[in-house]
Amino acid sequence: MAAFRPVTEGDPLAGAAAFARGIGGAESNVACALAAAGHRATWVSRVGADAFGDHLVAAIAAYGVDVSAVQRDPARPTGLYFRTAGERSVGLPAAPGDGGPPLSEVLYYRAGSAASAMSPAVVRRATAWSGRVLHLTGITAALSPGCLALVRALTERRPGRPLVSFDVNYRVALWRNAPDGPAVLASLARRSDLVLVGEDEAEAAWGLRGAAAIRAALPEPRILVVKHGAAGATAYARTSGPPSVRTSVCGGRGATGDDTVVFVPAPAVDVVAPVGAGDAFAAGFLSGTLRGLPLEQRLRHGHLMAAAALTVPGDLATPPRRDHADRLAALGPEAWGGLRLGPGWTTAPDPGPGPGPGSGPGPGSDHPRPADSVSAPAPAPASAKERTP
Repeated sequence: MAAFRPVTEGDPLAGAAAFARGIGGAESNVACALAAAGHRATWVSRVGADAFGDHLVAAIAAYGVDVSAVQRDPARPTGLYFRTAGERSVGLPAAPGDGGPPLSEVLYYRAGSAASAMSPAVVRRATAWSGRVLHLTGITAALSPGCLALVRALTERRPGRPLVSFDVNYRVALWRNAPDGPAVLASLARRSDLVLVGEDEAEAAWGLRGAAAIRAALPEPRILVVKHGAAGATAYARTSGPPSVRTSVCGGRGATGDDTVVFVPAPAVDVVAPVGAGDAFAAGFLSGTLRGLPLEQRLRHGHLMAAAALTVPGDLATPPRRDHADRLAALGPEAWGGLRLGPGWTTAPDPGPGPGPGSGPGPGSDHPRPADSVSAPAPAPASAKERTP
């Protein structure tokens, strides 16, 4: 989608006189972040044959994403949305005076959009399955019956299926007219190999509290990542055998049943805007997955990518250069726990080995591009998928 937010920070949508235009959408955000981090990413989606569609295709291609699979629809418009800078709400009541981040206003104008017309009839399975990883989200599934049919088709367990990554991304507004939305999201998660879900989303959608309860309800994915907001994230990785119900307590590393369980705290971040942090975390974790890094390193790279997004105003940020991110991800527990990242940390001059809090690489991405890639289908944004050359 084309995304608009008030130019003046703190303005409500009704009072904003001017808006800054950007690009928005979960899958396209992940594709852009992965491409900027040195992976090959393909975005599979549909946009209108209009000026906003032109802008989206050009802007996403500028990140290094392959947009050759994006279709242009002459009869339907490109989706739009307007939002303020607060954190997205998933439907849980905010405690008055709790001091937490403000909730955002979000207005979607995507009914009848080009992306909502996606279906198995217009998106080729071979295109979506052309990479090492196919990244999908629950937002795409919510757009229309055709989009839901497409996500179900792409998560079928058939020969040639890549690793399927699914970010639940529960958005109450998108499922308002579909009371079975939470059940649909749970079924899609169970069909996937790697699932990412926020602890708050799981409570809002399924009434589940705590990482252990979420894993017990979703034993099928080989990897489940439960995000605890600013506290950190817990990953469950099945080590052997068929899925079984397991329980675990967050707060360290260990094994429970068939799972290896790893919790990694998030570094302290001087937040500019919370927009896009979840998508950035997904990109960082997928980057570590594509590189075959240990589970703890994947979580740390997810946190670092999220920190990059949190320290800029929009959805997308320049990620840290790979060698710099690797050095930060390799810090000992005490140094990692003392890390604090603020605006500009990804583009500050790199002091060399052993960077401290707030340091970063020079601008650009001068590391060699690895032999992998990303692509995927999605809505006004789309999805991302890793593929071999």
